[in-house]
Amino acid sequence: MKKESISIAKEGYPIIGLFAVSALVFACFKCPFGAIIFLALLWFSVFFFRDPERVVPGAGGLAVSPADGKIIRIQKREDPLDGKEKTCVSIFMNIFSVHVNRSPVAGTLQKIAYFPGKFVNASFDKASTDNERCVYQVVDEDGLYWEFVQISGLIARRIVCRADEGDVLSRGERFGMIRFGSRVDVYLPDEYESAVKIGEQVFAGQSVLARKKD
Repeated sequence: MKKESISIAKEGYPIIGLFAVSALVFACFKCPFGAIIFLALLWFSVFFFRDPERVVPGAGGLAVSPADGKIIRIQKREDPLDGKEKTCVSIFMNIFSVHVNRSPVAGTLQKIAYFPGKFVNASFDKASTDNERCVYQVVDEDGLYWEFVQISGLIARRIVCRADEGDVLSRGERFGMIRFGSRVDVYLPDEYESAVKIGEQVFAGQSVLARKKD
């Protein structure tokens, strides 16, 4: 796995640096309005690219949320890789959410598939098939297949993948992020069932998303 920072996602460093230098330049030229504008942008960029540590549940038979946000959909959908019908849980991230994504389960990253596409509102159904997206397939310790999908949104314009095929992921381990508002879908294997409800707020790597059936 590619390494990342602890408190600020490394993808934010160039943007944070640009705003910091711009604010300093405007201040040096005694232009308070410009300095205030760039200080506000600096604050927002630091807030957006924050990457807090999370307490990952250690019990067996659990899957955690891959993203911060709100559960907007729980329904049967065709798996984007093999076409099988599975329960899909969709998490919508707004611009104020932490955008670093984490693996729902421990396992081997079997496949990564990138699909170019549009940038319609990520809360729409058609975003699953029309928008730019990146699909990850993980085989867990029980040999079960999980798929989770980063989907770009109306504002999000860049999907960041930090992982490579063949990587062994821990539950709750960081694997990427999406910039500025987006969505992550998780396709559950038949042996698991959703542990969340629509409208619920979840946190990446910490909130239990699904449990193994009895």
